[in-house]
Amino acid sequence: MRLLFVPALLLATAACGGGDNKAAAPKDPAIAVRGPEQERLHQLTDEMRDIALKRAILASGLRCKRVVRSGYVTEYNKLSMWEADCDDKRQWGIFVGPDGSAQVRPCTDNARFKLPACQIAADPSGRTARGIKKEG
Repeated sequence: MRLLFVPALLLATAACGGGDNKAAAPKDPAIAVRGPEQERLHQLTDEMRDIALKRAILASGLRCKRVVRSGYVTEYNKLSMWEADCDDKRQWGIFVGPDGSAQVRPCTDNARFKLPACQIAADPSGRTARGIKKEG
């Protein structure tokens, strides 16, 4: 009878959260997967990336005469996030999907919608971002 009690007690303790298993288990690093269209954007020169992001802004019906600075921000869900600063002082967050589609929003809206802040990464091309796998 005593042998049955010990395993039952251990199971009950684990079920109630009595064990601290979360601290012992190492967390797996998040791995993002990029589609071919996203990967091409990461491979562009700075000048060509500025042009591509300007086209995304204009295609969204927004204004930008010239992109003066752009760069990779982060991966968000399955989207690559980029920032583009235009010569009229507007900053845009551009979310690029694996199929090449783009969603553009003003960087000033990001906090309100709980999106990542527009802050260009140390490597503006995003080529050295860790935890990225190519889709394919």
